Amino acid sequence: MYPKSRELWPQGVAPAQAFCAEDKRLTVLAAYGTDALIDDPELQRIVELIARICDAPVAMVTMVEANRQHFLAKFGVDERETPRPTSFCAHAMLGDEPMVINDATVDPRFADNELVTGDPFLRFYAGQPLISDEGAPLGALCVIDMVPRPMGLTPLQRETLAVLAEAVMRRLSQGRQGRAATNAIKRRENRLKTMIDSVPGIAWSADADGNLDYVNARWSEITGAPVPQSVKEWADHIHPDDREASLTRWTGSMRNGEAHEDEIRMLHADGSHRWVLSRAIPVLEEGSGGNRWFGTVIDIDKAYRLSESRDLLANELSHRIKNIFAVVSGLIAVRSRGKPEVKDFVGELSTAIRALGIAHDYVRPFDGRKTDKLQGLLRDLLAPYDNNGKRFDITGGDVAISPRTATPLALIFHELATNSAKYGALSSHDGRVTVEITLPKDGDDGISVAWRESSDVTIVPVIKADEGFGSRLLRLAIEGQLGGRFTREFSDDGLDVLLEFPMDRIAG
Repeated sequence: MYPKSRELWPQGVAPAQAFCAEDKRLTVLAAYGTDALIDDPELQRIVELIARICDAPVAMVTMVEANRQHFLAKFGVDERETPRPTSFCAHAMLGDEPMVINDATVDPRFADNELVTGDPFLRFYAGQPLISDEGAPLGALCVIDMVPRPMGLTPLQRETLAVLAEAVMRRLSQGRQGRAATNAIKRRENRLKTMIDSVPGIAWSADADGNLDYVNARWSEITGAPVPQSVKEWADHIHPDDREASLTRWTGSMRNGEAHEDEIRMLHADGSHRWVLSRAIPVLEEGSGGNRWFGTVIDIDKAYRLSESRDLLANELSHRIKNIFAVVSGLIAVRSRGKPEVKDFVGELSTAIRALGIAHDYVRPFDGRKTDKLQGLLRDLLAPYDNNGKRFDITGGDVAISPRTATPLALIFHELATNSAKYGALSSHDGRVTVEITLPKDGDDGISVAWRESSDVTIVPVIKADEGFGSRLLRLAIEGQLGGRFTREFSDDGLDVLLEFPMDRIAG
């Protein structure tokens, strides 16, 4: 790109030899795009002014090309160009000072020039070199007369010619800078367009009213259809079953100025409909007070159908697991009939399996329980032990639980409830259990659950010191699976337990 920081070539300095070579000189000249400056008003005022100041019938701004001398601005002549071999300016542009020819008929360089020997019978010439910023000779600002001028130019005329030549170069440089900037913008736009056309999905932009003003080449490759100009034309390529709802969502996003995201089926060139992810974001356009929209459409058909098949498999697996719980419970019941000696064990095992079934409901992909909160899990697990609706009180905050943590949590609280029903407060008809959930405070990342038992009857704990299977199960679930810890304290009412978990392990 042409550097804006360059200054004009200094007056009184000859052109740079490196740029006097014709190929390099013409390359620089082409960068000015001088055809766009033909009859430029500013240049025209300059030639008219220098003609008056020098009292000359002819004045011109000339550019010397490979085979011709081209006039960007002219006064006193009708021609637009002359052949280069007859050009006086081709000589003038190579000097370090204005070239002044008082009488061309006696100058050996020009005496035989056809412009001197024939019409217009040129006699006097004065030309100030026009040199590019890097030192390439381009042409001249000149005045011409048909009579000799033995005195040449006055000092004021020479100074004015030099000053106005600088004004010409400033105007030419402005055009060059503008041309370079325009070309740079076009190059960037072309690179950006090439990049956008190469992305695997459709990219587009639209005005505040949703009128499409750009759609990349992928549209035609994917749909086999002409680029749409309106939302209606676009909507024709959406599956009929998805079209109305998709347009409603898009209209709502435009109305509210909110980012848009939608999964729809789109018609492809082969006649099939494939799932795509359509996204769009609004960008406030300065000066308009409205949003422009930029969006993409990415093919997700393979991933979508794979997800569907996985969901179907997960649902089938979930139902099979649920059935296994029922089968196991049934087998236990059948095998234990007529065996009173295993009645207690069978009861404990059956309730544990039911607790696992409840926990499984929290991780089933489709028709599982709707709540995913800790309090909901507690109420479901403890409901079988609360025959009158007054034996449990769940207080404090609530927190979301992940499918991964539902099973160990179910085992933990099932074990606590079972122990309380056998040995603690729930073994008494008036016993109660309070579960209090304390959420993290500032600077803390842990959640605690306090299990407190109370009864009007003194309960003598059966197990206090030795760690049995239930305690080991608690420790495994709390410490091993959830990364937490617990403390126990036996009282006359039963067992009080404080459970502490990292928040990210519960909601993980």
